[in-house]
Amino acid sequence: MKNFKSPIHTLALVATAFGSSFVYAEAQDDPLLTSVMIDQLEKGVQSGDATRVSAQAWLGYDLNKLWLKVDSEYTNSDEQDLEIQALYSHAIAPYWNVQMGVRQDTKPTPTRHWAVLGVQGLAPYFFDIDAALFVGEEGRTALRLSVEQDWLITQRLILTPEFEINAYSKKDETINIGSGLSDISAGLRLRYEITRKFAPYIGLDWSQKLGNTADLVRSDGESTGDTQFVVGVKAWF
Repeated sequence: MKNFKSPIHTLALVATAFGSSFVYAEAQDDPLLTSVMIDQLEKGVQSGDATRVSAQAWLGYDLNKLWLKVDSEYTNSDEQDLEIQALYSHAIAPYWNVQMGVRQDTKPTPTRHWAVLGVQGLAPYFFDIDAALFVGEEGRTALRLSVEQDWLITQRLILTPEFEINAYSKKDETINIGSGLSDISAGLRLRYEITRKFAPYIGLDWSQKLGNTADLVRSDGESTGDTQFVVGVKAWF
């Protein structure tokens, strides 16, 4: 799996495919658009709680786009998580896209590299779905499913429940990940849209390690679960 240690080749192939879509799109008078979405920029209210950033950005046309996804969590110098995904996205149906590319887990060390194949879109009843298969070094694979939905209390006050689950095929003791279902998290965030593109929020975030992962974390003397009250902001432009 040496290609994952240097994902530049994969990104080059993605860029080539995307470049060809640019030529086609321009011929069809399809304008180039961009978007940046800060889904979560938040801090736990207790001293020592983590600061989290979850953001996405895309560049492209109606059918073909390049996506960048970033998830980061910082508690202290010993407790950090940073995941970056660079993806090519192609629309396969209204509100649905298939995505492929690379993922790099920079923190915690050692760095892990993955190939990505996923789908992202809006399911019936306005469920936002993001599901992905990750294929990594040494025969590792992983699955992730994220679901959220907006509940309008008023036109500006919006409650958002969300849910995420991760599973891994192989144990990775160096970063305390076990095989099978690894972790589950759920959140409830209440935001107020001061404008349609800027919304502060308060919320409750809960996470729990599961199965073999919980055993590894417990053997290291760490907690397998966490609940935080958070304050943050959501923005897009």
